[in-house]
Amino acid sequence: MELRTLRYFVAVAEELHFGRAATRLHMSQPPLSRAIKRLEAEVGALLFARSPTGVTLTPVGTVLLDEARALLGHADRVRVRVSAAAGAATITIGILDDGTDPGVSRLAAAYRRTHPGIDIRIRDTDLSDPTCGLRTGLVEIALTRAPFNETALTVRTLRTDPVGVVLRTDDPLARRDRLRLAELSDRRWFRFPQGTDPLWQSYWNGGTPREGPVVRAVQECQHAVLWNGTVGLAPLGHDLPAGLAVVPLIDMVPSRVVAVYNEGDTNPLIRSFIETAAAAYRR
Repeated sequence: MELRTLRYFVAVAEELHFGRAATRLHMSQPPLSRAIKRLEAEVGALLFARSPTGVTLTPVGTVLLDEARALLGHADRVRVRVSAAAGAATITIGILDDGTDPGVSRLAAAYRRTHPGIDIRIRDTDLSDPTCGLRTGLVEIALTRAPFNETALTVRTLRTDPVGVVLRTDDPLARRDRLRLAELSDRRWFRFPQGTDPLWQSYWNGGTPREGPVVRAVQECQHAVLWNGTVGLAPLGHDLPAGLAVVPLIDMVPSRVVAVYNEGDTNPLIRSFIETAAAAYRR
């Protein structure tokens, strides 16, 4: 199995939609569909159950998703270590699955202007790892959201965002101007996988253990609300698909957008990136 094909598969598995996966991969849908069909032929089993509204993973696809994530993670670690040994002028950035944040676009433009000779490598990370691979050596800097365990990390706050609850538009609570966490106590919430940072899990569950579906990506969170009426928290000011609404919560501490690196890392590229990020997010 080629790593590129496995990356295609993981994108479709996380988006549960070929069109959205193709957009995420910056490619058209037909070659993506052909690649997945070739992978299914190689595996000898269907990986997705297709429908007009999207796809769902088959049992075989679920097994392959776990293995593909592990294999791609190992491949990324190999690349990072080899680049470091070669002394190439590169820096690897982990970005939390938060692609609608306009601060990222401003930062990318600013860094290209000020550091045109630096090769920036991006690792998009799902919601189960708020440090975006920083602790495992996959990245040198993480653009993410706090809170999480900050032991042995240096954290720079870039911005704070108020938080709201995501609901279906036909939910009676969606007509409210604001809500309190206590008004959601009888609802099912989406949760993150077992082993996720406890501080991160607690924050996005409103400080209380919850019951509900396990999710890894923003798209999975949104589908949990659309299909199951699950509720969950999200920063205000981000675009939502049709059928969803967000209502501000008046008793939630704002979410901090942060840049993070390993404590004691003296790489000058890291410090310059952090300063550029701070300036970009102040605009």
